[in-house]
Amino acid sequence: MMVFLCGGTEYAPEGGRVWRGRLRAWLEENLNHDVYDSAVEARQVLGEEEWAKLGTLKAADLDRFRKVMQILISRDLDVIVNRTDYVVCHWDEAAVQGGESSALVTAAHRKGIPVYLVTEIPIERIGGWVVGCTARIFSGFDELKSFLTATYITEVRQRAFWGAR
Repeated sequence: MMVFLCGGTEYAPEGGRVWRGRLRAWLEENLNHDVYDSAVEARQVLGEEEWAKLGTLKAADLDRFRKVMQILISRDLDVIVNRTDYVVCHWDEAAVQGGESSALVTAAHRKGIPVYLVTEIPIERIGGWVVGCTARIFSGFDELKSFLTATYITEVRQRAFWGAR
């Protein structure tokens, strides 16, 4: 199983690394699911030096910024469409401010891939488009983890029994 993690990156504290790192570790350890984290992948694609300059590149060289972003966008959309089994989206103020999360949940929905939204934002303050793309909405990560465990426990047991990843 491949899970795609999405949420605010550009405007998130520490690029959203804290929640992504914690959830990645839990998904790998408890469900043995593969995790695609677009923030981590972007660093690998661009390299640390170019990644570090990305924030200032938008103002300094808009054409170069567009080209770099188009590479990252194409890669993320390809993974959503061709490799992802479900999406976990952390919907916070950083996700609202950026465009990535809305685009990714839309692409997943269009492809019939379940989107599990984790948010503390009241539902009435979340755009109808985003809500319409979700399979389930959770008020916190513990609630999400309980759901994922219940949903995928059979698969986890089968993999353990057969010794397969």
